[in-house]
Amino acid sequence: MVKRIYIDTSIVGGYFDDEFADETQALFQRLERKEVLFVISSVLKQELTLAPQQVRELLGKYSDDCFEYVELTQEAIDLANEYIAEKVIGKTSLDDCRHIAIATIYKADVLASWNFKHIVNLERIRGYNGVNLKNGYTPLEIRNPKELLHYDQEETEETV
Repeated sequence: MVKRIYIDTSIVGGYFDDEFADETQALFQRLERKEVLFVISSVLKQELTLAPQQVRELLGKYSDDCFEYVELTQEAIDLANEYIAEKVIGKTSLDDCRHIAIATIYKADVLASWNFKHIVNLERIRGYNGVNLKNGYTPLEIRNPKELLHYDQEETEETV
């Protein structure tokens, strides 16, 4: 079964960032091979309007069947506001909360991000998932792209 990976804006930008390019491009290769499906939201689309041109145009290089497009709903807005009300994160990070809420509500298999301060952060992940459970949602897997790549297992020979 193809994994549904919700991506935030840092993943699209990471494609061109020297620090994150290798792993991000490897994740996009998995997309090209149809091993994964990217879940993209209206929040991502809005954020991309402010990005440099190459970042704005990246997703357009892939066929529509590589993506599942989801909308920011009132349910997601309410859940995002709950993360802030529960002090998981401050209100200046509202869009980050909306990414988490959308991925939760649409039951993505995992949310991928390079945002270690507000998203891929153990304390925050526990906070988001605590709010999710309190509100009847399942916990959300949150990972960086390094954790979403397949690595070949090297065969090792034991010497006697």
